[in-house]
Amino acid sequence: MFSAQGPSLRELCVQALSSVQRGYDLLAPKFDHTPFRTPQSILDATAQALSEFGPVSQGLDVCCGTGAGMQVLRPLCQGRITGVDFSAGMLAQARNAHPDATWVRADARALPFADGFDLAVTFGALGHFLPAERPAVFEGVYRALRPGGLFAFPIGAPPPPTSVALWVTLGFDLAMRVRNALWRPPFVMYYRTSPLPAVLDDLTAAGFTATTVDLTALGRRRDGSPRCRLILARKPADPH
Repeated sequence: MFSAQGPSLRELCVQALSSVQRGYDLLAPKFDHTPFRTPQSILDATAQALSEFGPVSQGLDVCCGTGAGMQVLRPLCQGRITGVDFSAGMLAQARNAHPDATWVRADARALPFADGFDLAVTFGALGHFLPAERPAVFEGVYRALRPGGLFAFPIGAPPPPTSVALWVTLGFDLAMRVRNALWRPPFVMYYRTSPLPAVLDDLTAAGFTATTVDLTALGRRRDGSPRCRLILARKPADPH
């Protein structure tokens, strides 16, 4: 799972016993050599699906990490592309990799933007927010978008009931809950706290009109359903 350039077991343990922010500051120099980085196949499929919505002017990557989402924004955006994250370490890596972008340190639950972007994306971030925190994130993205702006992000299908993946994710989430009950500060990272219906409900409550499209390039499950969908949440052209 990890390359030779990735973190050691000891480094991962230190990260796991830190806060989310401190943990990612520590992991940042080696993050791109871990399986936690958004897979290239997901970035490519998202970019392909969004190509019909471009070009646009300004783009925003929410919880940008080391900046992988810039691969999606750059071909679509004719103007400024911006990444926002609360980890200074991750932003330092992103700045080195993409010096032409703008980088802002901020908490996604309190985004400091208003009506400035035509397109916002996020990758792999929802598990870092408890369900009660998710509305604040979506409301912040809504404020950051111009009228008519689009918020897009991929979301994977839940593992089949009989799959090993289901029990792995259940076990991980249980271990994380035990860790957070016994250790402070908490490290919020869960795989099964953002089911599609709940995410769509929260987007609607924030003011978006939300639909999904199948990311067919990522394949289908045995029952024919997509392995991954792209959520397209549109801010009304006239939000008033």
